[in-house]
Amino acid sequence: MSSINNNLIKPDLILANQTSYRVGGKAEWYAAPKNWQELETAFEWYLSRDIPLTLLGAGSNLLVSDRGISGLVICTRYLRSYQFEEETGQLIADAGEPIARLAWKAAKRGWRGLEWAVGIPGTVGGAVVMNAGAHNQCLADLLVNTTVLSPDGTIEELKPEDLGYAYRTSNLQGDKRIVTKAVLQLQPGFTKAEMMAIANQNWTQRKSTQPYHLPSCGSVFRNPTPHAAGWLIEQLGLKGYKIGDAQIAHRHANFILNCGQATARDIFNLIRYIQEQVEYHWSVSLEPEVKLVGEF
Repeated sequence: MSSINNNLIKPDLILANQTSYRVGGKAEWYAAPKNWQELETAFEWYLSRDIPLTLLGAGSNLLVSDRGISGLVICTRYLRSYQFEEETGQLIADAGEPIARLAWKAAKRGWRGLEWAVGIPGTVGGAVVMNAGAHNQCLADLLVNTTVLSPDGTIEELKPEDLGYAYRTSNLQGDKRIVTKAVLQLQPGFTKAEMMAIANQNWTQRKSTQPYHLPSCGSVFRNPTPHAAGWLIEQLGLKGYKIGDAQIAHRHANFILNCGQATARDIFNLIRYIQEQVEYHWSVSLEPEVKLVGEF
């Protein structure tokens, strides 16, 4: 292994510190590139070996197995830069930029369109891949195009119609292509006071209805219709129910919290228990929004 690979590709890195749930085993190999050159180097290293590849952003929508992940994990959260284009009203951001931070910066500029994302705990790349959303808005509403890098080195610029966008999903999920950049169309021309008022209102609403005091992945299940997943779970009296140190949140039943010493297995078993109960009582199959990675 070359010296650059010695610095970039690390063996047996514990992933619990890389996810918002604070659980998960080791990555067999791990790379966190900080620029385009390092990202290409990590891909070249991966292509020279017959191993699996897993992509990781901020780790905010993942449940990583206690057994860890085999192969190479590439984390894009350190690919960061952004610029606001005054002439076009576009925000151009690298994949690792925290989407919430950009939402606040846009609001302070008086730019409309991203204020729904002030409480979203993820990156631009993750938001593009999962079509993140809140307050009846989503990333697909804003996306002009995204740049993706394939393992073979191919660079593509994709438009929203290329991504198969639907509720909290796109055809990039489970794909080996890495989102490196996104261009978002915003609306300049509002005042800072106007946009900060809306952003603060959204943030206050999220804080008052969702638990932020303990590790979680955000919403565990996608919302079926006509009732939200949290409502279905709450009606069964499951708020506060625990398996190990994993608990259904009292504040919002579509959140599972790590109360301190939870394992990925605890959380996984609680997800399955909720699905079984909702299926039995409501005849509704809850689909996880959280992505399960590794063997369970």
